Amino acid sequence: MDRLMQSLRIGINEKIYVKDPESSDLGKRIVEQSILMINEMGFESFTFRKLGNRIGSNESSIYRYFENKHKLLLYLTSWYWGWLEYKMVFATNGIANKVEKLKKAVEILTQTVEKDNSFSHIDEIKLNEIVINEYSKSYLTKEVDQENKEGYFEIYKRLVQRLSEMIVDVDGEYPYPSSLASSILEGSLHQYFLKEHFPMLTNCDDKVTPTQYIADLVSRTLNTA
Repeated sequence: MDRLMQSLRIGINEKIYVKDPESSDLGKRIVEQSILMINEMGFESFTFRKLGNRIGSNESSIYRYFENKHKLLLYLTSWYWGWLEYKMVFATNGIANKVEKLKKAVEILTQTVEKDNSFSHIDEIKLNEIVINEYSKSYLTKEVDQENKEGYFEIYKRLVQRLSEMIVDVDGEYPYPSSLASSILEGSLHQYFLKEHFPMLTNCDDKVTPTQYIADLVSRTLNTA
């Protein structure tokens, strides 16, 4: 799997960027440092001017890759979901038992992220923290419907669909597979957020992980125990 991941290129909608950041060293530095900076200061405080100062380049050079910081956030979150999708597909591909396949998929999609050395310019741990804290800002906008029509969220929607199909394979009578699939993804992010910021609102802590909670929820919902 490691060798396959090293040759992997996450395909992201070309409308999200002006120039593919994977096509140059500068583009990769923009991605690398934007992840670190957004994680450090938050999306609201992050600007292309600050990013330019960090990478030692003119602010205008960043605009040659991304129209604005909203598009940059869309790129980063799309990359994250694409990376998770590939990890899930690789991890579940050889599992014949449908229940075990779904359990493995839920584990991959909700577990604590570890560094993936296949992508040296991307810190997946910090990117995961950005997704937990900032992902909703990529779609809670007035332009979301138009951006959805243009395919900006296609990777995330495809991931939900893959998971939904696994749910149907386990229990074809369950009437809400897409709702459960999207709840698994969104719910795990929310539990990580609550665990960090509002611990009184969740049972997840140092002993109980969001993965354990989500796995139990899925098991009870589909009666796969």
